Amino acid sequence: MRRRRPWYRSRAYRLTRTAALAVALVVGGARWAHDDGTGAAGAAAAAPRAVAASTQGPDDGARVDAAPPHATARPARPSPPPPRPLARSRPTRVVIPYIGVDAPVIGLGLDRAHRLTAPPEGDGHQVGWYQDGPSPGEQGTAVVVGHLDTGTGPAVFAGLGRLGRGHLVELRRADGRSAVYHVDSVRTFEKAHFPDQEVYGARGRPELRLITCGGAFDRRSGYVGNTVVFAHLTETRGPRSDR
Repeated sequence: MRRRRPWYRSRAYRLTRTAALAVALVVGGARWAHDDGTGAAGAAAAAPRAVAASTQGPDDGARVDAAPPHATARPARPSPPPPRPLARSRPTRVVIPYIGVDAPVIGLGLDRAHRLTAPPEGDGHQVGWYQDGPSPGEQGTAVVVGHLDTGTGPAVFAGLGRLGRGHLVELRRADGRSAVYHVDSVRTFEKAHFPDQEVYGARGRPELRLITCGGAFDRRSGYVGNTVVFAHLTETRGPRSDR
């Protein structure tokens, strides 16, 4: 007796299975092609964002990124106007909070070689102001000098080289006003190549130079250089209303 062929091996079943598989491949292929196109567009849209973020440097203060299309840019805050220069008045004290300086100021002039003199050697805690130049807060470059050290130890400007950009220096004046400066930079120059114009020259706004000894020390001639703090006026304080 001839055995009956199982249903899953019949010709009709095989034809039906082949047709169903072909339909599934066609539908699935169309869907895959549609999804691939969407994914590629999404990757292309995200690429500028990734590239922009990668441009951030080690010193960047904010993330550099692409803004969403719907975002609106915020207007930049206007920077405060510079303070008006003050009228002339001699300084009485210099205050530098970051290095703990709060010292009296005396007037200084030039010696016979037209070099700025220094405060008395015996008192390392006095600061000298070049009294023939602009006063603190006045238009021009005010110059203040002090000792780095004395024979007995550190002096008033021993920490001057630790100042950095943004540190505050306040010069109190005889008229009750104060001129507040912010540090721009601190540099050391050899005395043999001291840039007079760069240090003492006017810059079109009220500025300040703090000067002390710096560089290597020679037992015969002393320090071979000078440390100079460059700062500009950012605020005036006091009872008067002549800002």
